[in-house]
Amino acid sequence: MARVAGRFARVEPRRRARAFVLGLLADLPRKNCWTIAEHAGDASPAGMQHLLSRASWNADHVRDDIRDFVVEYLADQEAVLVVDETGDLKKGTASVGVQRQYTGTAGRIENSQVAVYLVYSSSVGHAAIDRRLYIPRSWTQDLDRCRAAGVPEELRFATKPALATEMIAQALDANVPAAWVTGDEVYGSDPHLSAELERRQIGYVLAVSRKRPIATHAGVFPAGVLAHGLPKKAWQRLSAGAGAKGHRFCDWAQVDIDSAPGSTGYRWLLVRRNRRTGELAFYRCYSARLVPLSTLVKVAGRRWTVEETFQAAKSLAGLDEHQVRRWTSWHRWTTLAMLAHAFLAVAAAIERVGMTTPPGLAPLTCSEIRHLFAAFVTQPARDLAHRLRWSDWRRRHQARARASHYRRQAAQQP
Repeated sequence: MARVAGRFARVEPRRRARAFVLGLLADLPRKNCWTIAEHAGDASPAGMQHLLSRASWNADHVRDDIRDFVVEYLADQEAVLVVDETGDLKKGTASVGVQRQYTGTAGRIENSQVAVYLVYSSSVGHAAIDRRLYIPRSWTQDLDRCRAAGVPEELRFATKPALATEMIAQALDANVPAAWVTGDEVYGSDPHLSAELERRQIGYVLAVSRKRPIATHAGVFPAGVLAHGLPKKAWQRLSAGAGAKGHRFCDWAQVDIDSAPGSTGYRWLLVRRNRRTGELAFYRCYSARLVPLSTLVKVAGRRWTVEETFQAAKSLAGLDEHQVRRWTSWHRWTTLAMLAHAFLAVAAAIERVGMTTPPGLAPLTCSEIRHLFAAFVTQPARDLAHRLRWSDWRRRHQARARASHYRRQAAQQP
């Protein structure tokens, strides 16, 4: 917290931000301004709500501190920047950026908010270092709706790959050490992202569709057609990295592809084949230098670390539990949740690198560190009178809300 303390001009929001992060790391069954405020010993959630909505501090500056903190402890010259989006299911239409759209969280089209994240993934750990809320075109074309949700007037519609390109460029301009970028088909299908990476001579392994046209020395063919024409000796059994149940072995092959006229570097089509089902996946790859197949496979395998980051940040730090509607509040909640998860990721990395795990024990994970931290550090206020006051506060709030709903309903009756 000392690393971000200077971003808060007054001591009150500084202390409240610390209490907020402790609440995010606490063992609460549900995390919102009410439960975090009660955990912190506040008399009502007004202070926490003020921190997220009106207090004077810049979430992007704190985001920069988080990025520097993560890089300081997880830095690796061969690190991979992983881009992906995740959705938070929502009810109603007032929350900023919400609409019916596809989200991988539900695996279908749902009413949700979607945000794009940039994860720094190295050999010792991984954590999110940036975020962009996706504002659909239906929002950017409705100025009144954007104004009501606090969306900046200068904001224009941007696709998810455009948001990812902006985050990657900002990280590289800040001298974040990384050699590779990876992402799924949403990002592999965007030519502007790959062009920007090639201009910066940053390698990439981006997933593409089996129908993606690939230019080779023999002509242009869909990726799926090229894979089916590969001889048996072209396939190698390689691990994409260690998972919870062991190494993730698949069959892999690479195909040299043509470069654009005047361009430099090396380009390949990377093909992954599931050894059990035979299912194929495809990646378009680039590197400024010649690298072996095993390097491309390892980079492709790092893409799964973004899923691990989402799972840990949501389950351990409340990333998706916000109940906020406005632009500023969303960014502040998300940034503080990223800070809480970054603490866990760095603590786990320090344990793995600097400590020897006793025989018969698994290394400390983010989940176990959060459990111990909650048990020894984030102790809630346990005074009985405090709990009873909060019970009264909730009941009064619920009574006012119910009366307001009934009055609104009665006014709408013919």
